[in-house]
Amino acid sequence: MSERVVYLDSSVIVKRYVEEPGSDRTREIFLGAYSGEHRLSYSIWNVGEVLGVLDRARSQNRIEPEDYTVARTRFVSETRRMDRVGLALVIPVRTKLLVETWNLVEKHHIYEADALQIATAKHINAAEFITSDRALHEVAAALGMNSTYL
Repeated sequence: MSERVVYLDSSVIVKRYVEEPGSDRTREIFLGAYSGEHRLSYSIWNVGEVLGVLDRARSQNRIEPEDYTVARTRFVSETRRMDRVGLALVIPVRTKLLVETWNLVEKHHIYEADALQIATAKHINAAEFITSDRALHEVAAALGMNSTYL
């Protein structure tokens, strides 16, 4: 198994379970993890963010209730399975990461959740940081991270 770790932000994770622009590329990234090219990673915080995005889409009638149930179930099941077999690293939120997050918020004027994703990716020395948030991508790149905008 590869030790190359690819960090996915919430916006990219959602594309795995809800069809939208970038979903094809996201499928390729997940297939790369299954084939051993890299491991996926994200913060446990992302789990809540993804669930919130799916719930909001359902409550705003952007996805059907059945599609919400399928997407939620697939996301939770796949996350647990990939973490258990070592294809993904789900990183806990720790005080050290939060302190770094606060510094990033103040220095780069970004949301705390976005800063937490950058801090987490840096903490695990992710080889690549993948996001669908252009502003987040720009901050990550400015920090010298190998950031990909999807």
